[in-house]
Parts: sequence; structure tokens; C-alpha cells
Amino acid sequence: MYVSRGLLLIFVVDSADHNRLPEAKKYLHRLIKINPIIPLVVFANKQDLKTAYHITDIHEALGLSDVGNDRTMFLFGTQVTENGSEIPSTMQDAKDLIAHLATHMQ
Repeated sequence: MYVSRGLLLIFVVDSADHNRLPEAKKYLHRLIKINPIIPLVVFANKQDLKTAYHITDIHEALGLSDVGNDRTMFLFGTQVTENGSEIPSTMQDAKDLIAHLATHMQ
């Protein structure tokens, strides 16, 4: 219901949960089918874990090549800092990007 009226779609996936990536892919593609032009920002979380898939593996596992050439899409690898109080540079970049996209989509 909300995706059809949204300005952008933010999708977070657990990079270390390999068993649930097919389910995540299914739901992601179901969501983007509702609005074929909504910009997509994907956060591949838990990149600091040894079991985490690399960002290129996440791209493949989620079938991001199939989201369409007309869609603006970004994929960020994210993680919590060791003490949890700092904002990693990728998260600051993502925050700035989301603010920019939201401003220009209105």
C-alpha cells in the first residue's frame, strides 16, 4: 500500500544470513513490482561478520541486475562500529544520499 505512494524504497538485508537471502529476494522483487520507478536503496548489513556475503554476492543473491534499467538503485555495505557510537562513513554517505533523493523526488 505504501510503496505505490513512496518516494524511495529502503531495503535492509542481513549479509550473514545466507539461508534467508532467497526469501529476501522474493519480497524485494514483490515490493519493487508495485512501483517500477521508485528509487531503491539496499543496505547489506553485518558486513563486519566473517560469515557475511561480500557486497557483490548480495547483488547477485538479490537479483539486483533484474530491477530494471530505469530504476535508480544503490547498494551499501553496512555494519555497526565496534563501540556502536560512531556512524560509519558509508552510513553517513547513505544518509546524505537518501536526503538528496527525498528532496528531489517531491
